[in-house]
Amino acid sequence: QVQLVESGGGLVQAGGSLRLSCAASLRAFSIIDMGWFRQAPGEEREFVAAISRSGLSTRYADSVKGRFTISRDNGRNTVDLQMNSLKPEDTAVYYCAKSRIPVMPTSTLQYDLWGQGTQVTVSS
Repeated sequence: QVQLVESGGGLVQAGGSLRLSCAASLRAFSIIDMGWFRQAPGEEREFVAAISRSGLSTRYADSVKGRFTISRDNGRNTVDLQMNSLKPEDTAVYYCAKSRIPVMPTSTLQYDLWGQGTQVTVSS
């Protein structure tokens, strides 16, 4: 079954860290760009970070640049999101997604497979 499963969310104080992981049951994972998005209550889903198939190129939203790091392990079919210096405004459900095109897109329209999401809550 083709699926993405996120883990690692939780409750953390402002300034703390969390590491999210996404396990992908995908054929040819190593030739697919991957992304992380998030959605806060009442808000639209927004781009957080993306990584190229090789892992050599990354892209970040301005709001997380310098604090979050996306990485992947093509041998284990996983993509991680290390989140440091967390802020209350980072509170959201975080989703892993598979890109349909190899350009690390930032639009949700360019992703065609999504995980169920994992909740991240940052307290002030």
